[in-house]
Amino acid sequence: MTASGSEVYTMRKLRDSLGRDLHYLRLSVTDRCNFRCVYCLPNGCPKAPADQPLSLEEIRRLVCAFAGLGFWKVRLTGGEPTLRPDIVKVVEQVARTPGIRRVGLTTNGHRLAAMTSELREAGLMSLNVSLDSLDPRRFLEITGSPHLDGIIAGIDAALAAGIPSVKVNVVLLRGMGDRELGRFLAWTRDQPLAVRFIELMETGENGALFQRARLPAAEVRKKLERLGWTRLPRDAGDGPSMNYGHPDHAGRTGLISAYSGGFCDSCNRLRVSSAGDLKLCLFGEQAVALRPLLQDDACQAELMDLIERSVTRKPAAHELASGRCGPTANLAMTGG
Repeated sequence: MTASGSEVYTMRKLRDSLGRDLHYLRLSVTDRCNFRCVYCLPNGCPKAPADQPLSLEEIRRLVCAFAGLGFWKVRLTGGEPTLRPDIVKVVEQVARTPGIRRVGLTTNGHRLAAMTSELREAGLMSLNVSLDSLDPRRFLEITGSPHLDGIIAGIDAALAAGIPSVKVNVVLLRGMGDRELGRFLAWTRDQPLAVRFIELMETGENGALFQRARLPAAEVRKKLERLGWTRLPRDAGDGPSMNYGHPDHAGRTGLISAYSGGFCDSCNRLRVSSAGDLKLCLFGEQAVALRPLLQDDACQAELMDLIERSVTRKPAAHELASGRCGPTANLAMTGG
């Protein structure tokens, strides 16, 4: 493993104080977003970013350090990562890092159709598209965007481009009836994609909406079981998703429920904000500034040591069930 092409580090594995193996980095590359989702940024982004996002060079040093600690999976998040004009270069930079085997991207899909081929050629292996409704009117109400057809076209383009893993992420909100659930599931009949239903999580800014709009994942699980979907065995890379298959469908579905017991037991990830702050938990209080050590290749050993020391403070679990979401005002701050 080389950090700068000249200095070699011994590959080591990172475990937290509970013995959980950590190998998955979720890296926010911008806090900007062009949607106005009711549960995240209903009034849109502030006019100016709080901090400049990490540069391509800073990202290179950061990912090299994590790869040296045994991380092999990186997901680029936001805000909306495709708003970065250099996002294809970012994907390429991460994908060619020694030790990194899987690069993913989470997007709202607005710019996806025009860039899927470039992203695939750059090394993108996994794509998650946030899509909360297949009804144009409801989609507009939730996201503030009228571009549903373009997002669906982007998903089709991603499948055609041969991106190995394509997932659709649906935030569960009251008002999603059986008809819409059926439309999402029908999408998986002939297409090898996964549609995952994600329970709404409370943040500092969406408390009132959370109370009136949360749709528990357990309600959807019962409907899936009645429709003949059965729980699949867990894979090492599944993360918190409970996945389901159906004999008549090429794709699969899944549920992500942050409020279920044991949700954090197998946590395998760390997060870094677009400004270079290490987050030990999405809803945790603690953040560790890594950016000062991202200015020079000579700081790689010190950077790796800082990450390793910080991980000992990773909490056992979030405290969402107690109404504590920490300093997370909205998910655009760090990425979900």
